Amino acid sequence: MTYQELPSQGVPIRAWTDGVPVGDNALQQLRNTAQLPIVHHHLAVMPDVHWGLGATIGSVVPTVGAVIPAAVGVDIGCGMAAVQTTLTAGDLPDDLRPLRTAIEQAVPHGRSRHGGRRDRGAWGDVPRRVGNLWKEHLAKGFEEITDRYPRVKNSNNIHHLGTLGTGNHFIEVCLDQEERVWFMLHSGSRGVGNRIATIFIDKAKKDMGKHFHNLPDKDLAYLREGSESFEDYVFAVSWAQDFARLNRQIMMEAVIDAARRVPKIQPFRTDALVVNCHHNYVERERHFGRDCLVTRKGAVRAAEGDWGIIPGSMGAKSFIVRGKGNPDSFHSCSHGAGRVLSRTAAKKKYSVEDHRRATAHVECRKDEAVIDETPMAYKDIEAVMRAQADLVDIEHTLRQIVCVKG
Repeated sequence: MTYQELPSQGVPIRAWTDGVPVGDNALQQLRNTAQLPIVHHHLAVMPDVHWGLGATIGSVVPTVGAVIPAAVGVDIGCGMAAVQTTLTAGDLPDDLRPLRTAIEQAVPHGRSRHGGRRDRGAWGDVPRRVGNLWKEHLAKGFEEITDRYPRVKNSNNIHHLGTLGTGNHFIEVCLDQEERVWFMLHSGSRGVGNRIATIFIDKAKKDMGKHFHNLPDKDLAYLREGSESFEDYVFAVSWAQDFARLNRQIMMEAVIDAARRVPKIQPFRTDALVVNCHHNYVERERHFGRDCLVTRKGAVRAAEGDWGIIPGSMGAKSFIVRGKGNPDSFHSCSHGAGRVLSRTAAKKKYSVEDHRRATAHVECRKDEAVIDETPMAYKDIEAVMRAQADLVDIEHTLRQIVCVKG
């Protein structure tokens, strides 16, 4: 047993945080969540834990008879995808800039025009393949959601399918411990997931009505099972998670195709290993004798044998892992290194030159706009992995050589 019991006035809080810093604001959020009457058995806290909206990022919240939309978060279904290729480091050109440029041209990323028309991070004309996949997998569910919640229509839905986004979302080319080349990316349900989340976070607050003042934090408002809002949210959040998974699949295919067109890169395959996993989502599972809704807010499912991805910062290592199925963590592990500095604090503390030194080995942006994502803004990924040694086994250790940020 390597978890620590944190002080709580509600259910127990079990934290895999030995050797990693935990902010006071995150600790308070955990204590708030533990007091909710709907939380089942205990909270599980991952080593990348840090403050988030309502519920703490890096926490696993099992609930019975209700769901907390703000705990799931606004980036519904956010997660990771990775593929192992038959390329090795020696198969890549010395100059990696053309590879980075090809990826940037293949996948819309970033944001402009406040997300409106001609936003650089959305499709102008939706590619035929994207449109066909939308019709096949998402169109019917989207129609059901928008029939009841017309505001969801006013979102970059199909125009965001197959696009990266901003912030900590990224596409990377990595090398593993045997110098094999991997492609890896991080994104979620984009604008439409954000719109769904915002609508139901507001709805939870309204539905709680006179009970709202009993909450330790207004953002912990929840929807009770059996209510119309609950059923609508469960359907919508499941649809957004499907969107997110398909979004990553489409982008990965675009990255692979882009790499194949880069001069001096030999033909290759990508059929060795493919991982596509959420780390901001809710799922029905059974733990400690009860059927419950498990919300992983910045946590990856790590049941026995599950493949997962735990990325470091854009200048550190990342890990492909297999779950050990630890019941105390609700079969979960961390979703990354976790921030140790806010975006504002990182920009104040570090310079462009600091960032360039930290990413000297990576072909990536090295300008002021990405200082908030500099490696020093994150916890030490090695310490994070040591703290959760009883949650996962490390199968592959990756290091970045190309990184595309929105």
